[in-house]
Amino acid sequence: MLAQVHSFVLQGIEPLACEVEVDVSESGLPKTTIVGLPDAAVKESLERVRSAIVNSGYPFPMARLLVSLAPGDVRKEGPIYDLPIAVGLLLAGGIVTGNAHKRLLVAGELALDGRVRPIAGVINLTLLAKRMGMDGVVVPSENAGEASAVEGIDVYAAGSLATVVGFLNGVLELEPMPPSEYEAGRGDGTGLVGGAIDFADIRGQEGVKRALMVAAAGGHNVIMVGPAGTGKSMCAKALPGILPPLSRDEALEVTRVYSAVGKAPRGQPLITARPVRAPHHTASPVAVVGGGGVPRPGEVSLAHHGVLFLDEMPEFPRAVLETLRQPLEDGEVSIARASGSVRFPASFMLVGAMNPTPKGDMPADEVGHKAMERYLSKLSGPLIDRVDIHVEVPPVPYEQLRGRASGTGSAELRERVVKARAVQAARNGGSLKTNAGLSGRELDRWAELDAAAASLLKSAMQELRLSARAYDKVRRVARTLADLEGSGAITVEQVAEAVGYRLLDRQM
Repeated sequence: MLAQVHSFVLQGIEPLACEVEVDVSESGLPKTTIVGLPDAAVKESLERVRSAIVNSGYPFPMARLLVSLAPGDVRKEGPIYDLPIAVGLLLAGGIVTGNAHKRLLVAGELALDGRVRPIAGVINLTLLAKRMGMDGVVVPSENAGEASAVEGIDVYAAGSLATVVGFLNGVLELEPMPPSEYEAGRGDGTGLVGGAIDFADIRGQEGVKRALMVAAAGGHNVIMVGPAGTGKSMCAKALPGILPPLSRDEALEVTRVYSAVGKAPRGQPLITARPVRAPHHTASPVAVVGGGGVPRPGEVSLAHHGVLFLDEMPEFPRAVLETLRQPLEDGEVSIARASGSVRFPASFMLVGAMNPTPKGDMPADEVGHKAMERYLSKLSGPLIDRVDIHVEVPPVPYEQLRGRASGTGSAELRERVVKARAVQAARNGGSLKTNAGLSGRELDRWAELDAAAASLLKSAMQELRLSARAYDKVRRVARTLADLEGSGAITVEQVAEAVGYRLLDRQM
């Protein structure tokens, strides 16, 4: 007897249809074979399936069993095929009848007693089912909330193998999960506790607060340079608190990444807060950018639509920093292997913090200046070019430290950021495209400079020897400054401020 059940396989975070074929043959000695590039977890699945079927009260066929996972040239990983294999065996044995399974995608891990355990990648499974025009999906109960985030597809929550059998046979009615309603949150949610620090609690540093507000408003990358103990890390931790809420489209993309690696929160349809990732400087290139024998997303993809905070940037290995160049430029990571290539989304805000010298202090003499040059040289010119805003974080005067905190707070900054993002969404074509992602042609259209502003930028290009990439960076930041001020045209003052944020171009 031959049975077929539809499931899925992930390539990176992209779901592909996987057909689980089960053939039960009475001829020959009892033997079990799984084909289709299975990993160890998949090969072990039949032992779990055998116990789950028997302990659920169904007979297990004592025959020659062949399980094929198609397409056969894509590696299959994890225990997600337990449930579809079990359904296939029960179909072949006549326990499951009818054709209800033909319009469903099925996935789930089985416990030995027949319970259905949660798996990774469920939201991608549901998106695939919608793309294929299927009627619905059968997923573990703990994953049902996540699956319900995809509109237009029925989600059936399976608590046990017996429940699935009853549902497919029509003797047990399962109500589809109601579609989840999206409620945006703010802060980081998965990394640093951004909301725990208010900018009002940071003494002084009003210039730095403004620079971070500009970065948040336009989605710009930023590097803070200053002596140890001036508040760089505090500012970075406060930054997520002024970022705008995730739109539904952004939340769906973020959840897809976290679901693919099994890090999506259980019982929550979508990740509603912007992720913040802060890898240690000992992290490897694979950990930061992604990769491995079977490519997996790295920190840059886990920071998609959020913040990647690198504290003490020069302490990171040069190989790690240079691998950031592609995602900073393209908003994605491409990882090539002999068997093919995969792409991971990686549109994030890079927030870097660094001391001017290895000792952490500002140089006071010629020896100190040479030490600063050597330290800054750990960041390559092409990498610096890809960062829109470089801002100095000076020491805070004693009088400000001793006085009461009375500076600009996060609520005020967030309000201005949200308004500027709304302007960009209306002009740029949606919330997924900020000023930081504008192309040169779009800048020519929406960031046109008058004669005075163009003259100032020309002088800055010549004096600072700015690259063509830095030229566009200045225009993007100037466009964000104009959006914050609510003006359509870019003024010479806004260009001057944008040029002033090219601190490291003057140092290198």
